[in-house]
Amino acid sequence: MQCRITDLRCKEIINISDGSRIGYTEDVEVILPEGRVCAIIAYGRGRFFGLFRGEEYYIPWDCIKRIGDDIILVDKHFKEDRSCKEQKRCRRF
Repeated sequence: MQCRITDLRCKEIINISDGSRIGYTEDVEVILPEGRVCAIIAYGRGRFFGLFRGEEYYIPWDCIKRIGDDIILVDKHFKEDRSCKEQKRCRRF
């Protein structure tokens, strides 16, 4: 299956361990010399009428179970990480 990064942005991410909606793919982390995708990044629900972003979800490529036509299924439990550089509230695996 061939897929472009722009195609990933239109797909919703679902966590199959608890059935929750994580959000949509916002960014992709790529290792440049090899051109290998190592993670996708999604933002949670917006706050205050969608003006502020919610938590940031960093999803390693190994946690992705299936990429469908309109959703991406991941299987992992989230835990909070206080050492996030970009935001105060960040969730990682």
